Amino acid sequence: MKNKNLQKLTFGALATAFICVATSIIQIPIPLGYMHFGNVCILLFAYLFPPNMALFAAGVGSALADLLTGYPQWIIPTLIIKSFMGFAISVIVHKKDKTASLKSPLTFLGSLAGIGIMIAGYTIAGCILYGNVYEGLSQIPGLTTEGIFGMIGFYLLAAALSKTPVVKKFSALH
Repeated sequence: MKNKNLQKLTFGALATAFICVATSIIQIPIPLGYMHFGNVCILLFAYLFPPNMALFAAGVGSALADLLTGYPQWIIPTLIIKSFMGFAISVIVHKKDKTASLKSPLTFLGSLAGIGIMIAGYTIAGCILYGNVYEGLSQIPGLTTEGIFGMIGFYLLAAALSKTPVVKKFSALH
């Protein structure tokens, strides 16, 4: 039991770090923020991990990226939005079975729901932070583009990694 808890802690910390780095490494400016590759990792780890681990890794990894790259006003909204995003994806993807499948419609629906949460969450947060509905709405094209590329990247990466022993080890964490 201690070994499994240690594995969960280790994999959760690695996932958090991967999300932070993927979010930080390439940032393409959009109104009020930036597009990034962190969503590829959020989708991947929510696909692999149980909901509580996906919630933590997505929220903390993304919020750390905002802290480290000069977007401190977004730390709290990001923590909330990305935590909810990771949790929701994992719950939907693993609804029928603890071991997810890329071919399952639940994986696509979970990914779509997660990206929808991200777009809606940041649009609302932008309206609140900047006190203007138009400012919040100005993010939608960039966030939608980021979400589409995130889903494509997730499917490509997950397909490439699906036969590796590490992914099988991740799936055993449920």
